[in-house]
Amino acid sequence: MATLAELRDRLDRLRDARAGGEHEISYGDERVVFRSDAELASAIDDLERQIAAASGGSPVRMVRFSTSKGI
Repeated sequence: MATLAELRDRLDRLRDARAGGEHEISYGDERVVFRSDAELASAIDDLERQIAAASGGSPVRMVRFSTSKGI
């Protein structure tokens, strides 16, 4: 099992690769080739879930604001 720091490093690499239009990532001596952007996005989502589980929380998906005029 990878450590939390390793998972975050992998997530950063995946996000950088997706932003740069790359579909191939290397982790040490391991190389992963993604066939599509959807597959890469799925890997990012999976890593985000693993990180949330390892850090004891879940990612925030929605923020709801409630306001009033103070009356």
